[in-house]
Amino acid sequence: MGDMDHGGGNGCKISMLWNWNTIDTCFISSSWHVRNAGMFAGSCIGVILLVMLLELLRRTVKEYDRYLLRKDLARQATTAAGDSANIIPKDGVIPARVGYKPTILEQAVRALLHTCQFAVAYFVMLLAMYYNGYIIICIFIGAYLGSFVFQWETFGASSQTTASREATVCCG
Repeated sequence: MGDMDHGGGNGCKISMLWNWNTIDTCFISSSWHVRNAGMFAGSCIGVILLVMLLELLRRTVKEYDRYLLRKDLARQATTAAGDSANIIPKDGVIPARVGYKPTILEQAVRALLHTCQFAVAYFVMLLAMYYNGYIIICIFIGAYLGSFVFQWETFGASSQTTASREATVCCG
């Protein structure tokens, strides 16, 4: 009665408790049925890549917003011909300004990027909820590698770091 293991119907081992199951595990759906060690290794690599994709999407959102701000600053610079206050500094830090409201198309792209980020984060959360130790370790590895590759950015003394701007790193 206290056993929380559930059969997936197709010989799947699905546990709602911490486990180290490999062969005959299922994730997300019965079609993701791991039948051998090679499939489990592929699943682990796929999970690492999925979490790295999440970090790539996070970086893409930031870079797209930076692109929109640079584009707006360039537009302002051409309209205020000769006003040196509107020139983008070489260090890449965008000066304090009133603000920029994206066009409807730009906002649609921003919303699409957010939705993709949210969806990937949700699938990562679902994978973690299988309480499989190997999968959770792969999530951590993907987070490390993704952060190493996609959060390697320059920041100035006056700008906040990525970590100080993001109070929580959970779920997108």
